[in-house]
Amino acid sequence: MTFRKQWPKQIGRMRSFTLLRWAAVIIIAVLFAFPLYLVVVTAFQSHGGVFSIPPDFAPAFHADAFMFVLEHTNWARFMANTVFVSGTTVVLVLATSALAGYALAELSFRGRGAFFFLVLAVIMLPAQALLIPQYAIALHLRLLNTYAIQIIPFAASTFGIILFRQFFKGLPRAYWEAARLEGVGHLRYIWRVALPLARPAVVTVALLTFISAWNQFQWPLIMTSSTSIQPIEVALSHYMQTFEANWRKLASAVLLALTPVVILFLLLQRHIVAGVAGRDSGVNA
Repeated sequence: MTFRKQWPKQIGRMRSFTLLRWAAVIIIAVLFAFPLYLVVVTAFQSHGGVFSIPPDFAPAFHADAFMFVLEHTNWARFMANTVFVSGTTVVLVLATSALAGYALAELSFRGRGAFFFLVLAVIMLPAQALLIPQYAIALHLRLLNTYAIQIIPFAASTFGIILFRQFFKGLPRAYWEAARLEGVGHLRYIWRVALPLARPAVVTVALLTFISAWNQFQWPLIMTSSTSIQPIEVALSHYMQTFEANWRKLASAVLLALTPVVILFLLLQRHIVAGVAGRDSGVNA
């Protein structure tokens, strides 16, 4: 009887906690979305509306700034460079991550555990601390100001190796034994059996690698000097000098650079959740 009397209090506490949680989620979402919304408003705003006081937060849907960026800049060239570098990097990362992850999960060789912990240790190295030796290596190999210097250093991913390793460790051993009875080798087994079953890992690694390659700024800014091979993020820094205080054109360029990544993320976010937060995604030595 006493327990029944406490039910309304417990239900009220649960409802209050749920309301507080949703309020926190909404506030955080607004804080993260407002800068992007401000970019959209600025890009579509009229020239006078950008500098109006008080600020006008309603987009006016003027597209002349977008047309100027598309027609009077090398936008298509920068976008083509970014797509080429990002796409090639994704293909190489998927290949190296799948092969290394499979080797660490399924193959028995001396030093496998030590090698895996070395892969984990790479995550703790700050990228900025390695810029000087990496620049010296690229200089001596004559890779500066090339597409190769934007791709080769990122052709392997520690996150991708770890994620593929965890997915491959979760595959039943009977799959490999059945494939071996059919005369299937390791490479064909990876291509025909392991990778299709690890589709969440494939999509997650591909999308995160693509976003990372698409957003590269510091590395190509240091390693390249020719605008004919530079990606879109470096182009935006050039536009900051070219457009000066024309915030509409700069915001339009930023929005054009963001659009492909945002669309891909919205389409594939379900696979990212399945790949990163799945039941087999924990790191097990």
